[in-house]
Amino acid sequence: MKQQRESIYANLARSLSELLPSLPTRPEAILMISAHWEEEIFTVQGHSNPGMIYDYFGFPEHTYSVKYPAPGHSALANKVCELLNNASLSARVDVTRGYDHGMYSPMALIDPKAQIPVVQLSLKQGLDPLAHIKVGRVLEPLRSQGILIVGSGLSYHNLRAFGILGKEASARFDSWLLHSVVEQTGKDRTERLLHWEDAPSAREAHPREEHLIPLMVAVGASESEKGHLIYHEEDFVGLTVSSFRFGS
Repeated sequence: MKQQRESIYANLARSLSELLPSLPTRPEAILMISAHWEEEIFTVQGHSNPGMIYDYFGFPEHTYSVKYPAPGHSALANKVCELLNNASLSARVDVTRGYDHGMYSPMALIDPKAQIPVVQLSLKQGLDPLAHIKVGRVLEPLRSQGILIVGSGLSYHNLRAFGILGKEASARFDSWLLHSVVEQTGKDRTERLLHWEDAPSAREAHPREEHLIPLMVAVGASESEKGHLIYHEEDFVGLTVSSFRFGS
């Protein structure tokens, strides 16, 4: 069973493990927007050594003892909060918040030794695409300061039609998403993403869009830059899924 699971995730795992070596320089810290954290206002994780949040149910017992001991970065948390508040995007720091699995699941492959500090930024309740694109725009300067901005979600997230049941819907939506993110830039790309609900099979792919919205922050932080497809699979347990990267 373990070998079967590893086989299913092999291509995704390889893509995540290749992220850091593919960058021009190793980031000083990572700012991660996870699909698994929503707050009334944008909230930044400020704990210097965040604990673990096992925000799932019915998983194998060993998954509730997973540890990912990456340090936090309180200075970065405060900087993010300051930037957002100065841009009239209300934000606060939460010094108690731990790491959720939207963070440590990919980071365990991106940085297995957990050496790079990671700060999580919440989504804002309501999941307004424009609000999250604006956040990305405000945070864009951090990229030139050694901060890697990562949106953690899934390009298809309908748990009631997962696997083969989502085959056609995931393929239709992924085709639109790939065209929008990779073949468009600037205002054209932003405009398409703001109206993502008009895409083919949009609500079949995302009955609730929390797994899509982290992409909006990443796009906002790289609005004029080309998007690159870095992971694509047409049989991820029957689904078509993709990941993207922006900039060099």
